Order: sequence, then C-alpha cells, then structure tokens
Amino acid sequence: MNNIKKILLFFIVVSTAFAFVSDTYRYIENDSFQAGERYEYKVKFGFVNIGLANVNVNDRIYNINNRPCYRITVFGRTAGITDVFRVRNTYLSYVDTLAIVPHQFVYKAREGDYKREQTIYFSQPRSKATIVENEEKENFNLPKYCQDVVSGYYFLRTLPFEKMRSGEVVEAPMLFASKIYNMKIRFKGRKTINTKFGKIKVFEINPILPPNDLFDGQEAIKVYVSDDKNRVPIEIFVDFKIGSSSIELKSYKNQKYPFEWR
Repeated sequence: MNNIKKILLFFIVVSTAFAFVSDTYRYIENDSFQAGERYEYKVKFGFVNIGLANVNVNDRIYNINNRPCYRITVFGRTAGITDVFRVRNTYLSYVDTLAIVPHQFVYKAREGDYKREQTIYFSQPRSKATIVENEEKENFNLPKYCQDVVSGYYFLRTLPFEKMRSGEVVEAPMLFASKIYNMKIRFKGRKTINTKFGKIKVFEINPILPPNDLFDGQEAIKVYVSDDKNRVPIEIFVDFKIGSSSIELKSYKNQKYPFEWR
C-alpha cells in the first residue's frame, strides 16, 4: 500500500511540473527583469509636473492557470496643480514568467467621483478571453499570444534590440479597451541622452500609432530604452495635437543589472 501511495505521489508531482512547462505555451527567454524591481516616473506636460507613475513587479511568483506568473502593477496618479482632478488609476497584470503573456488583467480607475473596474481572464491555450465588468461578460477570440497593455510592455523588454536594424518593425497582438490591436514597434537606432542620473546609452523605439485625433502623427511617441540588459524606458516623449508631454525616470530599485551612468 505504501508503494502505491508513493507511485501516486510521484505521478501527481510529475503532472504538476508538466502543467508549468506545458508545450502548449511558447518560451520567451527573459534576461531583463525580475521579481521585486521597482521604477518611479515623473510625468510632465510642457514644463509642468502633472503626475507620477509607479511600475512594480511583486516580490512573489504567483500561480495562475497552473502557470508561474509575475504580478505587475502600474499605478498612475495626478500630482501638483492637476491633483485637483484626483486621478488614481491602476493596471495590474499576471504575466507568465516563461511565455511572457497575460493570464489575468485588472483595470481600476478612480477619477474624482468616477469609479470603474474591469477584469480580463485570458485562456492562452484556447486563444480566448473574457472581460468582466459590472457583472456583465464579453467573450473574445484572440490571436495567438495576445498581450494586454502591461504584459505588452514587458514583452518588449525581452526583444534583442541590439541585433535589430534601423527601421525594423516588431508586431504583437494586444487586447485593449475591448478591441484587438496589432501593436507595432519600430526600432530607430542608438544614441546617448542626458538624465538626472548622468548620461546613458539608449535604444530609440517608436510605437506606430493608427490614425487618431489625440496624437500628432504616426510616430508621436518616442521611447528611449536603456542600451543594456535591463532594457528599461528611461525617457518617453509624446506629441499631442495640443502640446507635448514627457515621462522621465525618477527613481529605481532592484533592477536586475546596474545601470551604466556616465
């Protein structure tokens, strides 16, 4: 009887292990980020400070859909003179540590008296998702390895920019605001920028935007990503039709590799 129990236990352990590395998922090598890293950004419109943003990867690894996941939170808030509007928005994603795809996404908006909460449940092997909001459900058929806005950002950090040619475009599907987009990123090249921490080498990339009434042109967003293994956004510049905004790295903690400030 004891031997039978041991055999059963062995198969339970083996089956659980294979659930975490199922071949129905891709494998993306990640040498850029880790559990516990934290970044804070300052948001400006022109020369005026209007907000703060925190991007944090929880210290723990979570089990979602029998897969190991990072719990990544992006929190944005108004600051300075704009805090009269009291905006507090949270974007939370459980991102597969091996496949770099989302399993669950939560959006919480607090803007004055306005409140909104939405949860997206992803079934990556079946290429499906369910959006739940106000007890209503909406089902979607997804392209393979579909991202949310948070996981898409971390997927970009795994890309080998150092091997790309200027003008090369990377594409990935994304579910956002109940629509499926084909996210496109164009690699522009390398340069050196000045920051509050010193000079640093960066990769310049541009999200390719669809026609819209908000941004000024197809390449209105310019992102400077550290030219190192971290691949962290150091500065972001955005051209709106009514003016320009910037996002600057304010503080950082527990990044995987030291930054090379000069």
